[in-house]
Amino acid sequence: MSAPTVDVPAGVWLDVVGQPGAVDDLMAAVAATHDDPGVPTSAMTHAWLITGPPGSGRSTAARAFAAALQCTLRGCGQCLHCRTVLAGTHADVRTVIPEGLSISVKLMRKVVQDASRQPSTARRQIVIIEDADRLTEGAANALLKMVEEPPSHTVFLLCAPSTHPDDVSVTIRSRCRVLGLRAPSVTAIAEVLVRRDGIEPETARWAASVCGGHIGRARRLARDEGARSRREWVLGLASIRRLGQAYGAAEQLDKDAKSDAGEQLAGRNAGEIEELKTALGAGGTGKGAAAAARGTTGIVKELENRQKTRQTRTQRDIVDQALIELSGYYRDVVVTAEGARVPLSHPDRSEQSAAAAAEIGADGGLRRLEAVLACREAIEMNVKPQIALEALMTILSGVGQGR
Repeated sequence: MSAPTVDVPAGVWLDVVGQPGAVDDLMAAVAATHDDPGVPTSAMTHAWLITGPPGSGRSTAARAFAAALQCTLRGCGQCLHCRTVLAGTHADVRTVIPEGLSISVKLMRKVVQDASRQPSTARRQIVIIEDADRLTEGAANALLKMVEEPPSHTVFLLCAPSTHPDDVSVTIRSRCRVLGLRAPSVTAIAEVLVRRDGIEPETARWAASVCGGHIGRARRLARDEGARSRREWVLGLASIRRLGQAYGAAEQLDKDAKSDAGEQLAGRNAGEIEELKTALGAGGTGKGAAAAARGTTGIVKELENRQKTRQTRTQRDIVDQALIELSGYYRDVVVTAEGARVPLSHPDRSEQSAAAAAEIGADGGLRRLEAVLACREAIEMNVKPQIALEALMTILSGVGQGR
């Protein structure tokens, strides 16, 4: 199979995959900051809200835009500004990446304070807020004050799934220019896997076709045998027909998520604790060392609490990925039962979804799809994952429900 080809822009825009319209708008905004003839100054504004489904590249687009704004060559991809912005080390570009369940007001106040300062090395201060839908009410209010009356040198780039009030408050949204991204095409995702990651074209095409438009997910599936095995196991949950199996599957899914989250974060957590203790003088032998060590207990405990919250978020994200896989499968069952001519979420499972469509019909598929979505919502509302998963697996098994 030959490698798929699509036209891609150069420089910092190279990794903004499958978003030609959005890239055009962002490049016009950059041009406006250079007073290009024919480009209205209104093409640029101080606050942007970049929306799109998971995996569409919201944060990637934000970083590329930030780099282009700081670059004297409008995003060459090679200069110091471009390289440091893309690497996350630029002195005048701050990125807020929520690792816990939310973005706190304390953190946002610090970000706003820093953003009000004059830039030190570049043309402006830029703040990128990934997952802005996780702003607490207090954090959103702190941000709103700055967005309402921003310094002339400051630009805010917010990333969120949508403009729905549940994701971004109406007041913040009204003060931002909204830039909508779409799920990249299979061809666009396959091309970037081949070009950037050196993946074989056939594997790239398969991964792109089953990733649900999520570039990062496609990369993991193409490169990680464990991710492929995990996907197979999750999709196999749709075949459970006994209540005992349903409860066992829920328990296993929850257990695996906890284990995977712990493995992912163990090294990082230990390193953070050790680094903090060293910074606080652990191991000192001078006068007052013992008293100073006792005074650091609360600081270490605060870090451990933050790490616990981060682990909970990671565990939920792992479970959520499994639920996304299942929702795609039952969506395939529904569209197959209805005879809709649309691409499947899991085209490599077309025979299985066709058999399920014949067995449970569109109504049965829709009932199960709604149960998966309800489970995702319950976990987000802090229902214990195992309890929510047990309720879900009971419905998926069809015990006592006929079809």
